[in-house]
Amino acid sequence: MATTTSPARATKARSTTIALKLVMAVTGIIFALFVLAHMYGNLKLLAGESAYNTYAEHLRTIGEPMLPHRGFLTLMEVVLLLALGAHVYAAFTLWGRARGARTQRYAVKKAVAQSFSSKWMRWGGVFLLLFIIWHLIEFTIVKVNVGGQSVAGDNPYQLVVDSFQVWWLTIIYVVAMLALYLHLAHGVFSATQTVGWTGNAAAYRRAQVTGHVMAAVVVVGFLIPPLAILFGLVK
Repeated sequence: MATTTSPARATKARSTTIALKLVMAVTGIIFALFVLAHMYGNLKLLAGESAYNTYAEHLRTIGEPMLPHRGFLTLMEVVLLLALGAHVYAAFTLWGRARGARTQRYAVKKAVAQSFSSKWMRWGGVFLLLFIIWHLIEFTIVKVNVGGQSVAGDNPYQLVVDSFQVWWLTIIYVVAMLALYLHLAHGVFSATQTVGWTGNAAAYRRAQVTGHVMAAVVVVGFLIPPLAILFGLVK
């Protein structure tokens, strides 16, 4: 016997889903802005050790003396951590709802095939989350010098150079950037859909192109330093 859902419950479920998608969009925008800034900072590696280490130290002194040493950086980390928690929660909640809807008895199985990008947003997102955890451990929390060529914990430039001279670590980074490309391209497009900026065919196509262009700029910018290190252009 088919189960029925009251109009009030259905409306509440739709409202909650919209709210979760809005959370995804807002936190996604925060991350998009962050990766753009992070990409710019990474490119400082090409200017040499002094320029990169000066940039790294500047991050810790922004806002002084009104803020304590590393105050702005700590505030930014808190915002990003909260945004990450909200993003992951909303993503897994929506994922669970989608799985539940597909397993209902009277649901038409595979009525509309999910796109590769939509599936990647889930599994690619899980991979990116694991990569971010490792990335923070390696370069921020513990500062693991995988290359082991020097005591690089107090030298951000040397730590990065030592790390990406390790070929397998660079490959993992490249794969993570490809994952970021797909996630970011689809995420930017989805965010514009959520806020209602794809109301016609031209806006829909523009949103898709914007997502791919932004993802390409970010990923190419992120890949230049580690590949330059791996191939000996930066030492």
